[in-house]
Amino acid sequence: MLGQKEIQETLPHRYPFLLVDRILELELGKRVVGIKNVTINEPFFRGHFPGHPIMPGVLIVEAMAQVGGVLLMRSLDARAEKKVMYFTGIDRARFRRPVVPGDQIRFELEILQLRRQVCRMKCAAYVDGTLVAEAELSSVVVDRDPAASGDAPLTV
Repeated sequence: MLGQKEIQETLPHRYPFLLVDRILELELGKRVVGIKNVTINEPFFRGHFPGHPIMPGVLIVEAMAQVGGVLLMRSLDARAEKKVMYFTGIDRARFRRPVVPGDQIRFELEILQLRRQVCRMKCAAYVDGTLVAEAELSSVVVDRDPAASGDAPLTV
């Protein structure tokens, strides 16, 4: 299990954009399970939507990507101060039901393909055992400073 300290050592994200609270399971190179506790204090609920708060789908996908980022970065033994993961694609995204304050989202991701620093993952998000969202996400891990490594910058 990984807590906030280990997550923040792995990902560059910080409040209010760090959307992962805990990693419950981690099998390097294979799969990860993480959680996000959704509270009414989330800054996006002020405008999405007043009187009827719903977590934006794009933030559910971002949270999926962050959980996947922990798996990918740790699988490649990459540290946040030297490397960064770029989210490069979303396929087959589906939203099954709204996520609201008080929900705890359980993200289950598995690596479909990993070649060097390029990865494709199958992702599912559940609340109380019910599928709320799913997608296939693609990403790549690169040096934080591409000029220092001699690599050309990634064009997304």
